[in-house]
Amino acid sequence: MDIANKVVVVTGGTSGIGAGCVEYLAEVGACIVSASIQTQEGNAQAEELTGKGLDVRFVETDVSDEKSVRGLVAQTLTEHGRIDALVSNAGVWRQGRVTDFSAEDWNAVMGVNVMGNFWLAKHVGGQMEKQGRGVMVITTSVAAFVGFPEHALYCASKGALESMIKALTTDFAGTVRVVGVCPGTIDTPMLAATCAGWDAPKEELYAEVAKKIPVRRLGQPVDVAKAVAFLISDDAEYINGVSIPLEGGTLNLPPW
Repeated sequence: MDIANKVVVVTGGTSGIGAGCVEYLAEVGACIVSASIQTQEGNAQAEELTGKGLDVRFVETDVSDEKSVRGLVAQTLTEHGRIDALVSNAGVWRQGRVTDFSAEDWNAVMGVNVMGNFWLAKHVGGQMEKQGRGVMVITTSVAAFVGFPEHALYCASKGALESMIKALTTDFAGTVRVVGVCPGTIDTPMLAATCAGWDAPKEELYAEVAKKIPVRRLGQPVDVAKAVAFLISDDAEYINGVSIPLEGGTLNLPPW
């Protein structure tokens, strides 16, 4: 597996899985453009990683805004001249029963998780078509397949991405591979936010969850990053139109 000098755009690159991908992919030789709405964190990330000799740039980007996505593509092309891979990881989460949600909640989650991928596919995928090749990796979730309580909106958004991956595969047939990574319980700030309101501390809750996962631990962002590195490499050129579960065997558990 070799991704040295590949130009990789990572959205949601300043936190959680995205930050793990930025650091790991840069460490194995890729040229990274980290995109996020978190400007302060993004600039600090780029400064830290470039200080280690890694090739990382930050571009402030709101994936739910088509103009912002166009700007991300333009700046990446100005800097590098091409885009070899996209790691589309930006996402938001809202917890609640369907009776709790408002139109604003719907627009916030779908605007980033679904529309954001639509704009990225249009403009990054379009650029890859012009180049004649490229790889798009979209972060979905086991939430696309499991009816988590009080997660109807998030589950719906991730289910939409599973369908989008299949459709984009046919739209971009012959030039762009489109694949997904489907994480389970990964140790990220978003996971930590789901612990709010529980009686037990986060560490205790994590320990209980880890006992139930067949590999007996929570996933780490680098676990996802290593899979992404393979998927964007030429060694994975026959993997297309599918999502790779990264959930430590969780989906095989019985419902009791």
